[in-house]
Amino acid sequence: MFIQTEATPNPATLKFLPGKVVMENGTAEFRSAEEAEVSPLAAQLFEIPGVTGVYFGYDFISVSKEQQEWQHLKPAILGSIMEHFMSGKPVMGSASVLSEVQDAGGEFFDEGDEAIVLTIKELLETRVRPAVAQDGGDITFRGFRDGKVYLNMKGSCAGCPSSTATLKHGVQNLLRHFVPEVQEVEAV
Repeated sequence: MFIQTEATPNPATLKFLPGKVVMENGTAEFRSAEEAEVSPLAAQLFEIPGVTGVYFGYDFISVSKEQQEWQHLKPAILGSIMEHFMSGKPVMGSASVLSEVQDAGGEFFDEGDEAIVLTIKELLETRVRPAVAQDGGDITFRGFRDGKVYLNMKGSCAGCPSSTATLKHGVQNLLRHFVPEVQEVEAV
């Protein structure tokens, strides 16, 4: 099994491509070993000293670290991912598609803004999320109120030094262009 790695704009996060589907539907993000208990793979990755976050996309795994150097962490991470996929264990345990459930329950917007929200979600789905996934992260809709769009930053996007620029210059400009009602974009 050959696992590719890619740098992300966030120096504290690396993207691992196992050459297999990681999450068939949805995504999952883990910020602690306790959260990771629902995923055998995430739990195994959190056993590596220095790992602070794990994010599963369709065909990639983003791993975030503390201060350790990647050259010390990368072999252990690669070994854990390879061992997991060779074992045939599922990526997620019983609480699969964790983040999709979390995201759906946390949305907020006025009923009168439903058409605007549908347009915003479509733009995020077709134009923003594929580009951000290439960098090992994800951006999901959280809410819309008084011209302001609220978004969740996940994976390598969470805590990334360039995420503010991505939001303000990329996503905000795109949404304002196609949806005049949008005045501002903010991360929650």
